[in-house]
Amino acid sequence: MRYFDTAVAAANEGLRPCLRCRPDSAPQSNPWIGTQTTVNRAVALINNGILSGPTAISIAAFADKLGISSRHLRELFQRHLGVSPKQYAQYQQLMFAKQLLHQSAMPITDIAFASGFNSVRRFNELFQQQLQLTPSAIRKNHHAAVGLTSDSTSLHLRLFYRPPFNWQHQREFYRLRAVNEMEWVGENHYGRSFQLNGGYGYVEATHCEASCSFKLKVVMSSADDLVHLQAVVCNMRRMLDLDADLIEVESRLAALGDYLPTINSGVRIPGVWSPFEAACRAVLGQQVSVLQSVMLLQALVDHYGETVIIEGCRLRLFPTAEVIAGASLDCLKVPRARKAALKALALFIQHHPHASVDEWLSIKGIGPWTVDYVRLRGLSLPDILLSSDLVVRHQLLANLSKAGNAEHLDDTATKGEQQRYYSAQTECLSSQISPWGSYLTFQLWSQQ
Repeated sequence: MRYFDTAVAAANEGLRPCLRCRPDSAPQSNPWIGTQTTVNRAVALINNGILSGPTAISIAAFADKLGISSRHLRELFQRHLGVSPKQYAQYQQLMFAKQLLHQSAMPITDIAFASGFNSVRRFNELFQQQLQLTPSAIRKNHHAAVGLTSDSTSLHLRLFYRPPFNWQHQREFYRLRAVNEMEWVGENHYGRSFQLNGGYGYVEATHCEASCSFKLKVVMSSADDLVHLQAVVCNMRRMLDLDADLIEVESRLAALGDYLPTINSGVRIPGVWSPFEAACRAVLGQQVSVLQSVMLLQALVDHYGETVIIEGCRLRLFPTAEVIAGASLDCLKVPRARKAALKALALFIQHHPHASVDEWLSIKGIGPWTVDYVRLRGLSLPDILLSSDLVVRHQLLANLSKAGNAEHLDDTATKGEQQRYYSAQTECLSSQISPWGSYLTFQLWSQQ
């Protein structure tokens, strides 16, 4: 008997997912990566197609974008995932192709290109090598039972998760922050428009509690944009936080005691489509209420977001960095410095599209809280405790006070004493909850 840390490592040794229980449809949680920032960033870029499809780049160029050598990149992947970056990318492509074969009526040739392969022949070769089956054999055995259909620009898939999942919390979080004509939220669904790699479309995810899954509808503006399908689906998995193991996370949260006396089970990280959008939300949300920040974001989208018609629906796309960089932003009733920060950020991203969010700290007006918010919702990193956030601070101190652990901080305590006490507590707390600080942040937000 052999044990593997990851499915891709097992596949690299010649093992394939069971065709009956289909473990490949389960969430691809990577808790072993922990707080390894470079690997997390590399995995996210690979999942978004940087090493596949017609715009794929070389491993050397990929390592250069990450700011490391290609040798070090391979060492990191071997240590954390048991495979090379290229092997990881190919496995993700194959598993996505397998999902499309099971759940859609797309022609096999279209599936090959939608999964990021540039050659149908190469797709068939790798599929046979990795799974010991041909794509047509998978389709023959499973397609008739699924009964899902697709046309040239739309597709229906099912995305699974491990319970618990607090859909009511996630739904209300999105509903409170939704931008009209760009997002829509119903009793059991969340939808939004998107732009990706020059293409655009919309997605709608409908929650199915009984099957622990979401029915995902993806509509692209053009059949040519289906080459970006894997990146779209991957991004929606991230936004809904479907790959989290909440059993593990909540066991760590339960051990925090006075810091978090009660847990709202199933609370996940509601993501934002892109880091740039998350940054705009953060900048416009500074020192104002959630309602006011949404009104500002609505004005930004109304004035600078492109209007598109998809399947007869009128939708708005979030403005690109290029558009914001050249805009006057007169529609925003915010301090001049905040407009300048937004334009400076857009200009930086326009000229450095592959820069890490850490580099955004060099931009005037972009501070640690904004960058951490982007890490939290734009990248969905699991270990972001927003200790500088006012709600987090208030909730933590309130919890400690109720437990009698902050009784020495009475009305006579100076601001300096209060800050030193809070810094000491959050430093200890960050160590205790790592690598799941993001989930503590959302627990505290949910209990305000």
